[in-house]
Amino acid sequence: MSMKRLTHIAALLTLPLALVACGSRDFVDLDAFMAEKLARPGGIIAPIPTFKAYEAFAYSATTLRSPFERPIEVRDIAQLQAVSAIKPDENRAKEFLEQFTFDSLVMVGTLERGDNSWTLIRDPQGGVHRVAVGNYLGRHHGKIVETAETYVAVVEIVSDGSEDGWVERPRTIKLSGL
Repeated sequence: MSMKRLTHIAALLTLPLALVACGSRDFVDLDAFMAEKLARPGGIIAPIPTFKAYEAFAYSATTLRSPFERPIEVRDIAQLQAVSAIKPDENRAKEFLEQFTFDSLVMVGTLERGDNSWTLIRDPQGGVHRVAVGNYLGRHHGKIVETAETYVAVVEIVSDGSEDGWVERPRTIKLSGL
């Protein structure tokens, strides 16, 4: 037999002896550590916090002026009220573009056929509509009073903040891209 073979056999015979030596059942130090940890008092677990139930909120200020629009000056209100008693026609049938806010409408062009001319307005949903002088748009009774190739002039009737007061407010929609 070669020396190499004898070395392998000797290693194989000593391996089980080494494994038996590691397999001691003496866990005194581990048992003492566990006993010490179990002897300590347990911690207090905080109770689950109580949550308030969600209360639904009904927004009732939809008819008021938007906080993002410029407020009307008091001097202008007094001057406009002196001119005439303005009031929107509540009996008039609403037009399709009156369901959208004024700022969400975009002028995209004009269209002419014979003697008729229209302005093309795109709504927030992507629909394009033909309008002319006399049509209404926006949520504040906006009536188109003038159309041109680059803009649409509208006069809105908005609340002046008093109980039954209304004022006219001129606005324009410029051609998109200018």
